[in-house]
Amino acid sequence: MTTAEHLDTIDRLLTRDFPEVQGRSEVGTSGPGYHLAELGASRWQGDEDAADRVAGEEQVSAEFEALSLGLEERWGAADRFSLRSLRLRAEGEEAPQPWREMGDTSEELCLWRAGDRWVVLFEARWGADHSPRLMAAVTVIDPP
Repeated sequence: MTTAEHLDTIDRLLTRDFPEVQGRSEVGTSGPGYHLAELGASRWQGDEDAADRVAGEEQVSAEFEALSLGLEERWGAADRFSLRSLRLRAEGEEAPQPWREMGDTSEELCLWRAGDRWVVLFEARWGADHSPRLMAAVTVIDPP
């Protein structure tokens, strides 16, 4: 997908109502107060060599940076923060969704305020090969 298509997906999520219960959507998952969207993934397959893996990670990072620039044009510089403290806190308390999933799958995120909603951009890593996925979240739930 292109940066323009990613921005269009985020725009649609910004105007969409939140469901009362968590479930799948055409771009990811949604629940009370949030939408999570998978925008792109590494094309690397676990049986390919290390150079292909690096190329896949670089592709996701490049998409992340391009989309970050597009979002900064709209809402200014992102607040970047580490999710390490969220993971440490999660050992003693439950973080609300979507922040729990972001903390479980990412090291860092970029955050913008868009009206009454937060727009979050992050690279998630899960699965057996931990290949990166470009993710966005739109939520009314404040960061913990």
